[in-house]
Amino acid sequence: MSLSVKDHIIPQYSFQEMFPTGNSMFELVEAKGQFSRHKSMFLTPHRRNYYQLALVNEGNSRHWVDATLYNLSPDSFYFSTPQQVHIKEQAKPFLGINICFTQDFLDLENNPLLKNLPIITNPHNGHELKLQAADRDFITQIINLMLKEKHQHQNWKNAALHAYLHNLLIYLSRLYEQQFAAIEQNNDHLLLRKFTELINDHYLRLHEVAAYARLLHISAGHLTAVVKAQSGKTPIRHIHERLVVEAKRLLFHTELSIKEITYELGFEDDAYFNRFFKRFEKSTPTAYRQAIREIYR
Repeated sequence: MSLSVKDHIIPQYSFQEMFPTGNSMFELVEAKGQFSRHKSMFLTPHRRNYYQLALVNEGNSRHWVDATLYNLSPDSFYFSTPQQVHIKEQAKPFLGINICFTQDFLDLENNPLLKNLPIITNPHNGHELKLQAADRDFITQIINLMLKEKHQHQNWKNAALHAYLHNLLIYLSRLYEQQFAAIEQNNDHLLLRKFTELINDHYLRLHEVAAYARLLHISAGHLTAVVKAQSGKTPIRHIHERLVVEAKRLLFHTELSIKEITYELGFEDDAYFNRFFKRFEKSTPTAYRQAIREIYR
């Protein structure tokens, strides 16, 4: 996305802005009922350039991720990835734990498995996992071990924290697959994942299946067959759904005109964009903007 939208229309806050005095790539923060000094940031639409995991012990605030409303609940675990757009309705504090880390942290680990876990790649653009009692107990146990390690001054402290985090990410990824999509990890699924990653990188510029097939060095026919078999949706449907997600973000969180959104998403004609959007949402972009903002208000 162009800088005008990503960094100015919907601002993106960096890890360093949020944690200026801590570790530059990894933070474990206890929320004890106070609201942070960044309160004003959370009350306006924004993105974050880092990953966040949150275990809520007490709290009942409402917040939006993209165009989905979530009610904070102690029986849930929350996670977010860098591309998502957040906004809180109220600056209400909660009791719990936030675990935040950057892409650089993942890259330093040099662990392909870690970087490709579902809780990290978030292929379903999720934000919430429902917890059973056993899930909550296990997650709480790992986090308590991390807190204990954080407050001690022992050798290999960071290595221990990273090891605990790895275990937590694996456990959360298992819950993710159970609750979103339990898909066999085979070569065809790896192709699907690579395809969806390419869409996230290029959807503003590339709207045709053939363009992605070229990037993957396969035929468009083979890509279509594999993606349809693995996901139940055609490649063009994946591309279009990604465009619709971003369109909804811009309609909800910005004051860009329909013509400007048309341009930002790579469409040449706003009349075509209107027809395209209505085919998915059964309403025009203007009607969607009005309806979603009425819900938010």
